[in-house]
Amino acid sequence: MTETDGSSSRRLAAAMAAGLALAMAVAIGALVLRGPRGRRATHPGAPPAASGAPQPDSADAIIMREMAAQHIPGLALAIMRGGEIIKTRGYGLANVELNVPVTPESIFQTGSVGKQFTATLVLMLAGEGKLSVDDPISKYFAGSPARWNAIRIRHLLTHTSGIHDYETESRQKGALAFVDLRRDYTEDGLLRKFETVPLDFAPGEKFSYSNTGYLLLGILIHKVTGKFYGDLLQDRIFRPLGMNATRIISERDIVPNRSAGYELVKGEWKNQDWVSPSLNTTADGALYTTVLDLAKWDAALYTEKLLKRASLRQMWTPVRLNNGATADYGFGWRVRTLNGHPIVEHGGAWQGFTTHITRYLDDKLSVVILANLDSEHCDPTKIAHQVAATYLPALAEP
Repeated sequence: MTETDGSSSRRLAAAMAAGLALAMAVAIGALVLRGPRGRRATHPGAPPAASGAPQPDSADAIIMREMAAQHIPGLALAIMRGGEIIKTRGYGLANVELNVPVTPESIFQTGSVGKQFTATLVLMLAGEGKLSVDDPISKYFAGSPARWNAIRIRHLLTHTSGIHDYETESRQKGALAFVDLRRDYTEDGLLRKFETVPLDFAPGEKFSYSNTGYLLLGILIHKVTGKFYGDLLQDRIFRPLGMNATRIISERDIVPNRSAGYELVKGEWKNQDWVSPSLNTTADGALYTTVLDLAKWDAALYTEKLLKRASLRQMWTPVRLNNGATADYGFGWRVRTLNGHPIVEHGGAWQGFTTHITRYLDDKLSVVILANLDSEHCDPTKIAHQVAATYLPALAEP
């Protein structure tokens, strides 16, 4: 699944239909602040709300402004300090057609934010001695091509394997790509297809974001444990943490509080593109979640409930390439420093949803943004960073 990046933010053309902007203003004005039960708060300048009603603040102002500017139908926010929620809100609409407001319980697709769960599963298995991140992947993929012999599990985790990204190829070529997003495949069928594609570069030579690597990790996890990776996520991570709304995507199942994903086409919202069911169950980010569940995930990362401290440090250490240089990616997380503040974060984009989680490690501050608009028009990374800076000005991006 695609990862969002603040540097890739795009602005709509000045000639975009004014009707959509007006509709956004009305929708956001009517639904701007929703608490855990969808309660409406007062607007700035309005009389004080009844006791217990959420009050607008500078984070709300940022989100209102960016939702209007980016034409985002709906957005959910969670802010945590030291693993405790200090703010959670829903804004706008989870479903435009049915006029359903976003609440903190609204379910969004994760996109590539889901990669961190795949990486965590791999490290859990490594801690149990069931695999090593330095194992060649050919150990688990019998009959794989000789060019894969030098690829280690850590190369898949860090996007340094050289294996071509299937999603970029699929979006550019559609049905002519080596993986058609509208066609169902078995795990073995996908594996055989990937084995026919030449490497883009030698393993470890450079960093190049590849959803294929994480898809292969899901297949590898299945081969190691005998369990589908999504079932293992439930058994090992989601249920133990009480992440009861987080699960593999299924458009067929009845999923309470599910939001709809949208794309902006010529100034109008359109429903998300359809993707085959099998390609919505892969380990590169095909998950549903809520901001409340991601707050539980954030809290767990302060503990050793899932991983030992050494494994967490390994996950958040920048990858070292063959030439000794480093890239700003660990295992399922981007890793960087801003004004001396270490940060781990990741974005996601898939089927009309965009997401971002940022964790400021030393400051014990985390921000989660889930939105239901495509990555060509929505930049949750920018919003998350601006919200964080309202709590700590030193975190303001340049």
